Amino acid sequence: MNFTNFDLNLLRVLDALLREQNVSRAAEHLALSQPAVSNALGRLRELLGDPLLVRVGRRMQPTPRALALEAPIRSALRQLEQSLSAGEAFEPGESRQRFRIAVTDYVELVCMPRLLDRLSHKAPGIGIDIRHLSPSLPMEALDKGELDLVLGRFDEMPARFARRRWMSETLKLAVRREHPLLHQRSLDLETFLRLRHLWVHGGQTRGMVDQWLGEQGLSRQILYTTPNYLQAAHIVAGSELAAVLPTALARHFATLLPLELFDLPFALGPFHLEIVSLAQRQRDAALQWLIEEIVAVG
Repeated sequence: MNFTNFDLNLLRVLDALLREQNVSRAAEHLALSQPAVSNALGRLRELLGDPLLVRVGRRMQPTPRALALEAPIRSALRQLEQSLSAGEAFEPGESRQRFRIAVTDYVELVCMPRLLDRLSHKAPGIGIDIRHLSPSLPMEALDKGELDLVLGRFDEMPARFARRRWMSETLKLAVRREHPLLHQRSLDLETFLRLRHLWVHGGQTRGMVDQWLGEQGLSRQILYTTPNYLQAAHIVAGSELAAVLPTALARHFATLLPLELFDLPFALGPFHLEIVSLAQRQRDAALQWLIEEIVAVG
């Protein structure tokens, strides 16, 4: 292939097709007609010697060659966009950008109402699309540009990601009122271990509590696991299960549900939530502005 004569606009079309896996939606995203996108796909197939996307039912399935090209093309387009916009002032009040953020339901509850309130005054045209946070950092989605930010608790991560401290949290034990094992006002370790537990595993493969217990040669009885913090509070309120929840969330639901809260019978200290993005997007004025707004509501 002679790259000198390659039409770089075709890369924008391929990027949109790989995102949408649908010609009509890609055309809408690019503000082009469907025949124009179909024609561009035909040119790409000829130039690259590969079908790139093949129809499977109602969707266009990327070929292995297309999947291999997806991340490099998206990264190159993003770098071009940032370079061309370098030095331009970002005007929040005029922006119509949409940001895709992955969070747990707990983080969504404690962060998004306050963030949306700030945006309604400072940047009413900015949109937020929330995606569910998987148990591990969604690196591929960040690399491909499918996510702009991730908010959560993470351990080590590759250097290509930037991390910013957002907020610190502690933990409380939540049980329903008049729980048969908890008549006292404080909780000791023996009673904690006798409880039947619900564990919320959203965003983590092993929680702080079980890590501490394991270091002491102890374990607790976990009978129910869920990725959803909000459902956990309701399940605890209607059963004899106990759950360790972030303090802000536990206190919120204790005002709405028949729950009792207890300090843990061991010292864990706080855990920290972070904002994670691609390091190469640190020159993205709009994204950095949004990060500062999120930090402000932490």
